[in-house]
Amino acid sequence: MFEQLTGVLRSLLRQKEGKRAEPSACVIDAQSVKTSTSVPATGQGTDAAKKIVGRKRSIVTDTLGLLLAVLVTAASVQDSVAGTHLVNTVATGHPSVRKVWVDGGYRQHLVEHAARLGIDMEIVQRTPGTRGFTRLPKRWTVERTYGWLMFHRRLTRDYEALPARSAAVIHLAMTDLMARRLTGENTVSWRDPTPRDQTQSTG
Repeated sequence: MFEQLTGVLRSLLRQKEGKRAEPSACVIDAQSVKTSTSVPATGQGTDAAKKIVGRKRSIVTDTLGLLLAVLVTAASVQDSVAGTHLVNTVATGHPSVRKVWVDGGYRQHLVEHAARLGIDMEIVQRTPGTRGFTRLPKRWTVERTYGWLMFHRRLTRDYEALPARSAAVIHLAMTDLMARRLTGENTVSWRDPTPRDQTQSTG
C-alpha cells in the first residue's frame, strides 16, 4: 500500500517538474545506520567499512531523488547482494529504466547482471585521495535523498523490529516529502524550533 502511494505521488511530482511519469534512469546507493535496542540481534550486522553495527538501507531513486524502491537488510549484507535484488525490482516494476548509476561498492558482476536485464549500469568512482563529501555526477541525487530522509527523527536510526516496517517508514517519509512539494508547503524537520522554542529565544 505504501509503495503504491509513493508511486502515485512520484508520478504526479515528476510531471509537475516537467518529466515523464515513469523514469528512464535511476541511482542506487546504500546507507548503514545504527539500531535501537528494540531491533533483534538476528536482524543486525556490522558494516566493516563504516564500522557501524545495525542495518543497511539500500534505495533506488530517479534523477530527481524520488524513491523507486527500498530494501532494508542487516548492515553486513554486501552492497552488490542488495543491489542485485534492487536491479531486479527496477527491471520488473519500472521497465522504462535503461540507465543506472552506482558507486564503487557495487561489483562488476552486478553490472553484467543489469546488462542482461537491458539496463546500462555505470559505476561512478570517487577521485583517488579525495576526502570528505564530494558531489559526484548523478550519484549526488541519491545522497541528497538520504539527507531528506534524515530530517525525519524516526529515521535517524532504525527503531523497527522488522525490516519490512523500516522500509514502510522510509516510504512514509518520502510520501510526506512529495506531498509537501506538490502542495507547496515547507517540509517540517524535527531540527526546526517549535513555537515554544521561538518564544523562549525571543523572550
